[in-house]
Amino acid sequence: MSPTQPNARDMKFEVVIIPVADVERSKRFYASLGWRLDADFSGENDFRVIQFTPPGSACSIQFGKGMTTAVPGSARGMYLIVSDIEATRAELVQHGVEVGEILHRTAPGPARLKGPHPKHQSYMSFASFSDPDGNSWQFQEVTTRLPGR
Repeated sequence: MSPTQPNARDMKFEVVIIPVADVERSKRFYASLGWRLDADFSGENDFRVIQFTPPGSACSIQFGKGMTTAVPGSARGMYLIVSDIEATRAELVQHGVEVGEILHRTAPGPARLKGPHPKHQSYMSFASFSDPDGNSWQFQEVTTRLPGR
C-alpha cells in the first residue's frame, strides 16, 4: 500500500495512559465525574490498571501502577468535545471540579474572549480543568462537525 492510498484497515484510537501519583485518589476523581469504570485489575509486582471512559466517548483513559514512567500530572492536550459548553462546565463544577472560565475566539488562534461564542459556533469555545495530579483537560464546544468527522 503506498502512502497516498487510503488505509483499508480500521485504526481506532481508544486509550490514553495518563500518569498519576495516587491511584485511589484518581479513581475517586474520575468516578466522581460520572465516567464509566471499565477495568480495575492488578497483576504481579504491584502492577495495576484502571480504565475510565467519559460518557459518549469511544476513547478511554488508563492509569495505575507500573504503566508509565511519565511524571504524574504531565499529560496535556487532552480534549473532550461537548455539545453544550455551559451545561458541561456547570456539571463539572457541581461535581466539585475547579473549572476555568469559558473562553472563545472569533477566528483561528488562541481563545481569548470571555464567555462562550455568542452564536455557539463550533470549535470556538473552550474551558479547562485538571485532575488532582495536574493532568490537564480542555473541553471544546462542537455543535456541527466539520465535513468528514
